[in-house]
Amino acid sequence: MKTLICDCNRTMPLDAPALSRALTATAGASSDGLDRVHSLLCRRDAGAFIRAAKDTAAASEALLVACTQESRLFLALDAETRAQGERAQPIRFVNVRETGGWSRDARAATPKLAALIAAAQLPPAAPVTTVSYRSNGRCLVIGTADAADRAAALLADKLDVSLLIDRVGGALPQVRERAVHTGTLVRLSGWLGAFDAEWENRNPIDPELCTRCNACIEVCPENAIDFSYQIDLERCRRHRQCVRACGVAGAIDFERAPQKSSGRFDLVLDLRAQPAFTMHQPPQGYFHVGADERALVTAVLALRELVGEFDKPKFYSYQQSICAHSRNEKIGCSACIDVCSTRAIRSDASLKGKARDSIPARGPDAVPVRPGGGGILVEPHLCAGCGACTTVCPSGAISYAYPTPVDQGRRLRTLLAAYANAGGRDAALLFHSEGAGARLIGELGRAARTDKNIHGVPARVLPLAVWHTASIGIDLWLTAIAQGASDVWVLLTDEEAPEYRQALGEQMAIAQAIMTGLGYAGTHLRLLEARDARDLTALDAALRAPAAQGVARTAAFAPQANKRTTLELALEHLLEQAPARPDAIALPAAGAPFGAVQVNTGTCTLCLACVGACPVNALADNPERPQLRFIEKNCVQCGLCATTCPENAITLQPRLWLADGGKARRSARVLHEMEPYRCIRCGKPFGTVRAIENMLAKLGGHAAFQGAAGERLKMCNDCRVIDAFEHRDEVRITDL
Repeated sequence: MKTLICDCNRTMPLDAPALSRALTATAGASSDGLDRVHSLLCRRDAGAFIRAAKDTAAASEALLVACTQESRLFLALDAETRAQGERAQPIRFVNVRETGGWSRDARAATPKLAALIAAAQLPPAAPVTTVSYRSNGRCLVIGTADAADRAAALLADKLDVSLLIDRVGGALPQVRERAVHTGTLVRLSGWLGAFDAEWENRNPIDPELCTRCNACIEVCPENAIDFSYQIDLERCRRHRQCVRACGVAGAIDFERAPQKSSGRFDLVLDLRAQPAFTMHQPPQGYFHVGADERALVTAVLALRELVGEFDKPKFYSYQQSICAHSRNEKIGCSACIDVCSTRAIRSDASLKGKARDSIPARGPDAVPVRPGGGGILVEPHLCAGCGACTTVCPSGAISYAYPTPVDQGRRLRTLLAAYANAGGRDAALLFHSEGAGARLIGELGRAARTDKNIHGVPARVLPLAVWHTASIGIDLWLTAIAQGASDVWVLLTDEEAPEYRQALGEQMAIAQAIMTGLGYAGTHLRLLEARDARDLTALDAALRAPAAQGVARTAAFAPQANKRTTLELALEHLLEQAPARPDAIALPAAGAPFGAVQVNTGTCTLCLACVGACPVNALADNPERPQLRFIEKNCVQCGLCATTCPENAITLQPRLWLADGGKARRSARVLHEMEPYRCIRCGKPFGTVRAIENMLAKLGGHAAFQGAAGERLKMCNDCRVIDAFEHRDEVRITDL
């Protein structure tokens, strides 16, 4: 790959030979084109870009430009210089200016810049399945008459607009230009291209029959009717003069029962004070602006472009077989349902009785639980791709797909390797969003140019843009530390929902507990919060925090598609390098992905219902004798075993067990065992002594289990049938 770098009119102290050496030492990275640093690649040196663009296009080679400021200009120049055809590989861009070239320690930033360039040279993630939307431009505008009609006028030349007038007040035009409905919205669900709305009209005037002749307004003695063509029922004294004035049109009927109506729309513009959707991120195609004029302009501009077919990536993949949400009508882990800010995830458990109460309430616009086979259901049209569900999922049943953990892990590994190869030390990874997070990093870099009190992004801080900060979790955080990062920071802005902040905080508490328990000094994981430019000073100070203790030798493993596998690889390396070797590390209970199962042997009957409930094979029986065995490495602390146990004999203990160098947690150990009960006829063991004794005690007084029938309870299944056949003349159906 050819790379062009520019020092932006000599405002950055770039060292091209050092960058070239660092990239040459990094596997997969290319130093082609880094023989010189341009100063005005977008102006005086534009010829160098044009030549490189032509050469790479002709050779079907990728071109990377280390400038995002003028990316639009470069793309235009590239399009103009190509006589025909499309570029086989699009031009890529990487920001080295605001991310480090303009910081106060920019002269020490060569390792970081080499790392950013190396990561930018990686091939893009493989394409994934897409989710499609189709919009024909049918738009519902909800609000008062004048506000809704004014907004509709801004949309009518592009969209098929209908109005829902939700209360008396305002005025509609005399000319009937568009469909008008009146009433109170009672339900709105769906997404772009598929919104289902339902409203109820209790007003005596039917807007479809009304001719807007204004006769009713003229005769109403209380002035209870205005040009919204609705009756203010609080002012109306029911003189009925309006009914007589309406005459044959018959649009006014005080005896009409409340009417429910519904319709399907592609888009919704909501001008009411309270939104129809209460989640942090409403469905695509829905815009709530209230009385905010600036928000109205933004929404109108967006709505006008939402006609046609649209695709987005399907951001997740789901493996139901290891989902720890539900088994056998019992609820265990609901972490993904709790954290989803779009309410795209719902339970697919077949629930009865009180078990349904364990699903969190989601408000009036929630999707109801449907009977099903267990696990979860994700509505891809509602999913916004935040990835928070994948971060909190303890088993890895739901994972991020765009990019996959393997692709994201490759970026981390390349970034950290290039930084280390160039002589960098104490790397701090800073995950930030591609939207608000990237803008804040840019503002911080620009501020460092003009404000002597602002340092800028330090040389050891490696910013890494992701689609959403909640999509990176404990598996990749600990992997990054194992592969050489001293610190892992996540920058949160107003984009993040409160659910994300809580979930990320809980997961970071677990990761930090592990690092502290292993004896690594310092705080390795932090959430950094900054809303906008007003928080730049605090963000600037946070980025200059001292480095935590990292590993002495970096790991060479590559992150895997399976979350638990990646976690185990990271933990194995961190334990190998750890300053301390405790037998166990206590973990916070909230969101803990590791732990033990404790069994009260005084009440457990070894019914083994917990074994059937465990989705990850952490619990197992022994075919040879009555035993309950446990592999702690597999346990995800979902709690299904505890909710399934009929004797309430199971409790969870969040921890990371490291006895015997971590080998003990990988081996099966016996939690409980009993002497087997032996068949009184053939001597074959079946069940346990306690279980059979409990059964005999409960059924011993029943008339159906006296004499020979009672003795059959002490036999194995085979002998019970044989004995019943031999005494068939004496057997009642209940004996079988």
